[in-house]
Amino acid sequence: MTKVTIVSGFLGAGKTTLIRKLLKEAYQGEQIVLIENEFGEIGIDGGFMKDAGIMVSEMNSGCICCTLVGDFAKALSEVIHTYAPDRIIIEPSGVGKLSDVIHAVEGVKDACDLQLASAVAVVDGKKTRVYLKNFGEFFENQIEYAGTICVSRTQMMQEADLKTAVDLLKEHNSKAHIITTPWDDIDGKRIAQVMEETIDLVDELMEGYEEEVHDHDHEHHHDHEHHHDHEHHHDHDHDHDHEHDHNHEHEHEHHHDHDHDHDHHHDHDHEHHDHDHHHHHHADEVFSDWGTETVNKYSKEELEQILKTLSEGSCGTVLRAKGMVESKEGGWYEFDMVPEEYEIRAGSPDYTGRICVIGTELFEDKIKALFSI
Repeated sequence: MTKVTIVSGFLGAGKTTLIRKLLKEAYQGEQIVLIENEFGEIGIDGGFMKDAGIMVSEMNSGCICCTLVGDFAKALSEVIHTYAPDRIIIEPSGVGKLSDVIHAVEGVKDACDLQLASAVAVVDGKKTRVYLKNFGEFFENQIEYAGTICVSRTQMMQEADLKTAVDLLKEHNSKAHIITTPWDDIDGKRIAQVMEETIDLVDELMEGYEEEVHDHDHEHHHDHEHHHDHEHHHDHDHDHDHEHDHNHEHEHEHHHDHDHDHDHHHDHDHEHHDHDHHHHHHADEVFSDWGTETVNKYSKEELEQILKTLSEGSCGTVLRAKGMVESKEGGWYEFDMVPEEYEIRAGSPDYTGRICVIGTELFEDKIKALFSI
């Protein structure tokens, strides 16, 4: 019997960091396979896991709801047949719905001889409020169906701000165990223990989901018939440009103050649309991505300026930028960016440089110019 651990979380929340901690401190000696479902054409995080000796199966797709049940079941079956692992860690797309992932696992557990052991949502404590306002449908789902909510970056937060974030999370899931201790101060074994203690709660939360799927089944499939071609395209450039130009053309001037302007223009959309279509948005209708491989070399100063510019909003609403590129100083850099924060660190050489930018209404020409592509 293979255990399945699901580590969900919005873009840049810290899923990969938590997975690394669990691998190092909680799952030693286990044979583990990590399955990722990345939003975007350029898979980046798989490279970050190589040092841990973990096999990564990247399934790059923008539409979890459409691709998960078929491709995902096949991937699980192949992984179990090929590697017979003790544990599979599933890292869904940052814009995926946790309920969909749990549902897919439950749907194939008997055929694949696996057991759902835990489902956790990683939440950036510093961005809880703004993400609940801006991306409620996707962000809320990850919170609502998690047995454990693991709050990241709490060491950077004031006590009052952390309490506010926890109160907001409890409004959406009053039963989940919420881990607020800074990750450096708590052993990964304890985190894993809490995660597995709450598996019965996950089953309880999913009972409501199953009823909802049944109630909306006809409407959901009707919606897929209309969107099927678009949602399975791998050429994001044309489709996303068209869709976001149509839906958000009035918002281009609001991109400078993340905490306030983002609230304003996304609230405007969600207040009018969430009530009627709360369960029918797909990731590739809301988010877009730009990715590329590159032989360009960058200095640390150049990368810092690029990431600062992306965060300022002149290239669209960038929610996540990540990549690995060769350094002008020698060696390689890995970088990560979420709004108002970025990290550049020394990395291992890869087969070529790779860059991925994820957000809404991205201005791809400006992003390409920024990276000198």
